[in-house]
Amino acid sequence: MSDDFFAGAYGGDASRLPADAKLECKICWHVYDPAEGDAVWQVPPGTAFADLPEHWSCPQCGAPKQGFLVLDD
Repeated sequence: MSDDFFAGAYGGDASRLPADAKLECKICWHVYDPAEGDAVWQVPPGTAFADLPEHWSCPQCGAPKQGFLVLDD
């Protein structure tokens, strides 16, 4: 990632992402919450965003993982 990359964007870099981090789709605002998992993709609760399969996409609009933004609680 370059220094000018948007600070809140996931962009595929899981090294600084806490396991309990919630991320929001920048297209449809769907929030991925690890505590809930993803029923559409059959991802069990407790699965960190970084541990989602590479082919996972937003269950509402189909945006790729790289299109998610880290939410600050």
